[in-house]
Amino acid sequence: MEPRDTDIAFIGLGVMGLSMAGHLRKAGARLHVHTRTKDKVRAFLDEGAVWHDSPGAAAAASRAVITMVGYPQDVEEVYFGTGGILEKAQPGTLLVDTTTSRPDLARRIWEEARKRGSRALDAPVSGGDLGARNATLSIMVGGSEEDFEEARPLLQTMGKTVVRQGPAGSGQYTKMVNQIVIAGTLAGSVEALIYAEKAGLDPRTVLESISSGAAASWQLSNMVPRMLDGNFEPGFFSKHYLKDLRIALESARAMGADLPMLTLAEGLFEKMVDRGYADKGTQALYLLYKNGIPR
Repeated sequence: MEPRDTDIAFIGLGVMGLSMAGHLRKAGARLHVHTRTKDKVRAFLDEGAVWHDSPGAAAAASRAVITMVGYPQDVEEVYFGTGGILEKAQPGTLLVDTTTSRPDLARRIWEEARKRGSRALDAPVSGGDLGARNATLSIMVGGSEEDFEEARPLLQTMGKTVVRQGPAGSGQYTKMVNQIVIAGTLAGSVEALIYAEKAGLDPRTVLESISSGAAASWQLSNMVPRMLDGNFEPGFFSKHYLKDLRIALESARAMGADLPMLTLAEGLFEKMVDRGYADKGTQALYLLYKNGIPR
């Protein structure tokens, strides 16, 4: 399904969704949108997007629906709620949830969509605000091969690496793998920065030496400079990352996987939310360390 001249609903136009929807519009899609606060997307609407008063109304007017909301309960509401996407979407509509959510919920959406004659994919993304703005997101997809191939042109409009991982739920499981890796590299980068500062080193000079060697990581190269600049604005909200870590822990325990580092990271981000950093970016983990981790 090519975006040009295609009616596409986009539900959720926050930090990530606004950029993602913008790429579809630039590619020629006729966008039908819904988000909680209409005034926040006024400029977007002025550029031609059509506002709808509910997710279901937007879905009813579209051949494809893309959702990017905050929490699993939000996903459940927009899909399963009265007058929601699953109820209102026309048969054959392609439903793509890019929210990071629970694998079991992704499977429920897929099963219900199939009963109603629609198709569903779970397609969580990684890359943060920069990836969304630059259309370089990594998109991890769960669902049938046929539905994935139909959705591929839409997904490639928003991302650079688009890979089908397996049946429904597989995209969400893969995103949990991604979030576990981030937990380790982010915490390691923060502790390395604290160590460098305590040793009297210039952290930026240290970065020159280590950011292209064996210690190299996206977190080290992208998040540490933000920490040093005092920039803790969200490319990805800390409260949303805590949600992801909890989903990962829940599914790990269900599979019998003992992951102590993941447990530690979940505890750290829980403390961040308690400290008032919920709406700051994940790089605000540095502030938790600097201000003293509550015991």
